[in-house]
Amino acid sequence: QVQLVESGGGLVQAGGSLRLSCAASGSIVRVNAMGWYRQAPGKQRELVAAITSGRSTNYADSVKGRFTISRDNGKNTVYLEMNNLKPEDTAVYYCNAQVVGPFILERDYWGQGTQVTVSS
Repeated sequence: QVQLVESGGGLVQAGGSLRLSCAASGSIVRVNAMGWYRQAPGKQRELVAAITSGRSTNYADSVKGRFTISRDNGKNTVYLEMNNLKPEDTAVYYCNAQVVGPFILERDYWGQGTQVTVSS
């Protein structure tokens, strides 16, 4: 089994910054792509940013230039540095990882979610 544990959410004023972390642990042979998604009340979950094991990145247009995704492959950890936060960034942020296990080719895992609230 694999667990994803997130940390770093909270309440911040508009223009402020937060850093999210997500560590994968358990029966892991390799972690392929990792990413962050978010879901605001009444809206569908959407991709915020993703990063491959080779560190190629992809961002939602709404966060380009403000958010930076990175990872530490040795720690199976992904980070999301969020700067110049806006009230519309308020959401529950979920970590996602595509994990290869001892007997499983690849499977998606999700974190429990961490709340990010940006006040105006």
